[in-house]
Amino acid sequence: MPDIRTEEMVINMGPQHPSTHGVLRLKLRTDGEIVTHIDPVLGYLHRCFEKHAENLEYPQVVPFVDRCDYLASMNNDHGYAMAVEKFLGIELPERVEYIRVIFAELQRIASHLVALGTFGLDVGAFTPFLYCFREREMILDLFEMTCGARLLYNYIWVGGLSHDIPEGFVEKAYEFLDHFEPKIKEYNDLLSYNKIFIERTADVGTLPADVAISYGATGPVLRASGVDWDLRRDEPYSIYDRFDWDVVVGNDDVGSVGDCWNRYYVRVAEMEESAKIVRQALDQLPVDGDVKEAIPRKIRPDKGDLYFRSENPRGELGFYLVSDGSPKPMRVKMRSPALANLGVIDEIGSGWLIADVVAILGSLDIVLGEIDR
Repeated sequence: MPDIRTEEMVINMGPQHPSTHGVLRLKLRTDGEIVTHIDPVLGYLHRCFEKHAENLEYPQVVPFVDRCDYLASMNNDHGYAMAVEKFLGIELPERVEYIRVIFAELQRIASHLVALGTFGLDVGAFTPFLYCFREREMILDLFEMTCGARLLYNYIWVGGLSHDIPEGFVEKAYEFLDHFEPKIKEYNDLLSYNKIFIERTADVGTLPADVAISYGATGPVLRASGVDWDLRRDEPYSIYDRFDWDVVVGNDDVGSVGDCWNRYYVRVAEMEESAKIVRQALDQLPVDGDVKEAIPRKIRPDKGDLYFRSENPRGELGFYLVSDGSPKPMRVKMRSPALANLGVIDEIGSGWLIADVVAILGSLDIVLGEIDR
């Protein structure tokens, strides 16, 4: 009987493909249905954010930071504003700090809801997508009520906020929490512990802790591998050290630590923790305080540079700023957590079936606007 000879094939997944979560091209080298190598190809969405920012004054950069991770605009604005404020040594009113944390954690929940819903779609479950977007709409209603926008906000400014929260916001935020917290059990019943979902995600694409660290992975991707690290707790910024909440890490209750299921489930559990933080911040919210009191009339930092990092829904968001003493930054460099997390795709995707690559990529929760900035 003659030998059967096989040849490798290169398959392009994307850039126009619903499971690449944006204009990303994955070059899959395959041996039959088995993927032997994955090469992510970027550049289809490049918008020159960093070079653009160097031609704008510091406050003018905020709307463009919004657009990098368009599913976590509040978190991006918060990180950039804190970086510039550190440069200037600005002290913020207590009310501003509390409102910022409330919006950052609501945004984290909204971002994770998109991650859950779209991940369900990636592995063939349509209904969870509708359930997750039902709750996300309620968060966007709160954002729209406050600043008039539902996706890109330009709300957190250097030194404060564009305006205070409106009358009735606190009551509606409590209403959302009362509605949302019981829904997490619904997500778990519908998707997390669904037999088919577990078979598609448990023990698939396992990322060991040492490999995650060596690639610079952060956020839920790192914590799902069992690494207990969260900047909100370990390098506290803003007022996060005032709240009682837990950092969620992966476990082996279902599948193995660092697999697709754990990367998914860490986000489910993180939504519960974010809800705890929001409720405590609402309870402690100072009644008085001018949210524009600390906004500087002109921003002109002394010559020098700094790096500031914060925890956005995808991990460590960092801003490296260089000032030449002018109103415009001489250099702006953004450290994208999604880009670092995408770097592990070949490490954890090789050796799996093409269908598994879809689940592995979805479990990383990438946003191309942040990667290809």
